[in-house]
Amino acid sequence: MREILSERLRLCRQDKGYTQVQVAIYCDITEKAYQNYELKMREPKLEILIRIADLFDVSLDYLTGRTDVKK
Repeated sequence: MREILSERLRLCRQDKGYTQVQVAIYCDITEKAYQNYELKMREPKLEILIRIADLFDVSLDYLTGRTDVKK
């Protein structure tokens, strides 16, 4: 799951035109914490993952690879 999550986080962020810093600020985490998610070093807590899904306007199932449908 970590590999799919990191790839989809990066793709969604780029699709929306956000920087890693902007996503981190929205989620109230450090830039390094968010970078670790995209680099497959760590997985976000559920609370953070929900914030990210809301920001990118996608479902949790999409971010985690359970479906290929964004909504």
